[in-house]
Amino acid sequence: MSQYILSIDQGTTSSRAMLFDENGHAAFTAQKEFTQHFPRDGWVEHNAEEIWVTTLAVVREALAKARADGRDIAAIGITNQRETTVVWDRSSGEPVYHAIVWQDRRTASYCDSLRDQGLESMVTDKTGLLLDPYFSGTKVNWILDNVSGARARADKGELAFGTIDCFLIWRLTGGKVHATDATNASRTLMFNIHQQQWDKELLDLLAIPDSLLPEVRDCAADYGNTSKALLDAEIPIAGVAGDQQAALIGQACFEPGMIKSTYGTGCFMILNTGEQALTSGNRLLTTVGYRLNGKTTYALEGSIFVAGAAVQWLRDGIGIIDTAQETEALAASLDSNMGVYLVPAFTGLGAPHWDPDARGAIFGITRDTGVAELVRATLESVCYQTFDLLEAKRRDGLEPTRLRVDGGMVQNDWLCGFLADMLDIIVERPVETETTALGAAYLAGLQVGLFASLEDISARWQAEREFDPTMDSHQRNLLLADWHEAVIKVKTGQSPD
Repeated sequence: MSQYILSIDQGTTSSRAMLFDENGHAAFTAQKEFTQHFPRDGWVEHNAEEIWVTTLAVVREALAKARADGRDIAAIGITNQRETTVVWDRSSGEPVYHAIVWQDRRTASYCDSLRDQGLESMVTDKTGLLLDPYFSGTKVNWILDNVSGARARADKGELAFGTIDCFLIWRLTGGKVHATDATNASRTLMFNIHQQQWDKELLDLLAIPDSLLPEVRDCAADYGNTSKALLDAEIPIAGVAGDQQAALIGQACFEPGMIKSTYGTGCFMILNTGEQALTSGNRLLTTVGYRLNGKTTYALEGSIFVAGAAVQWLRDGIGIIDTAQETEALAASLDSNMGVYLVPAFTGLGAPHWDPDARGAIFGITRDTGVAELVRATLESVCYQTFDLLEAKRRDGLEPTRLRVDGGMVQNDWLCGFLADMLDIIVERPVETETTALGAAYLAGLQVGLFASLEDISARWQAEREFDPTMDSHQRNLLLADWHEAVIKVKTGQSPD
């Protein structure tokens, strides 16, 4: 019987299940959005139970489709929104608090206090990360200190911590497996990426007992089987990677120097650095790209907190568009941006600025400013932020000539063309743009033998279209200069013009 691989892609705004065939082609997608909670300024939460319910629902849809097609599921791969933090009761499996999302800024003052003690260099040396609320460790500390009884229960070994992948594995296996992979572990502030283990000095610093922590495994590994009572089948969970690393794998960026950028809720640019854990001089992150057969491949990453989320804000927040698909025609209807700039610092600024206190602003509005101008400014902001990431990599001595892009936003031809213009390099869009889910499927397929090797996966990658830069350098520099002026105003708290 022919087989599918089931990929669970648990993202920031929705849970998806996708079926891929033995050639890595998408055959089916089920998707459900879930609620975003914003209890205070800078706080972002998810109900972990709602994440579970939506994930289970789309998985069951995918299984029903596979059965209708007369196919078995060879294995499950999981990819997930990284850094988002869940702490749950080991006996009941119930979360003790909402999941604190990667975008959440509530621990900014705690990070500042650790930085003021001169501790950031030690943390960076071990983890490749900066002291920022983005990462999981300070979120765990907050839950233990602010949820009644949580710290005492954690000290007794009654609670478990996990990123979303880990929480889903626990639930899917009926509580039998408490494990995560090296990519997700590398984003917690608690994992030594050089020694590939949880770090006692970091745990002591953050006051987190090691009894909370999951086992860390390779990206392609045995993560147990699904509970038969849950899905009426014991399916092996065989591949796990955080969403951005999964996209690196889905884009077949296996050689040092290859680079991809994913445009979902946020934007994340990752460059493969091979066996070397390179240190950035420009506030980029050193992270685990993937770990296979015990061998770690490292990467250099820049993170933008708001990309597709800004388009979602246009749709749901201020209601000036009905669908994201409208943005392409609206942006293309203008000959220029009319001097309008949006800095989407809705949850602070990520790399290379790392300013959790920055807030969004719109500059250059006149009475002529309308929907098209605001939409175009929103799309342009994603490209400008990507330029800032690539420029930081260039200052670190890296000079990519091509960028592989993926994620929902890159279906927009106008965006891809403007991106090529801003970066002044070729932008490659693959045939399969849902490379995050595909990367998880590849990992699971590697583990169960459906794919022979990374070379086998590389041979399957195909470009659907290339976008060449056409803008002259003078025009590019003018646009970027105005963008950087707007960013400076947001960072320094000045009022918009």
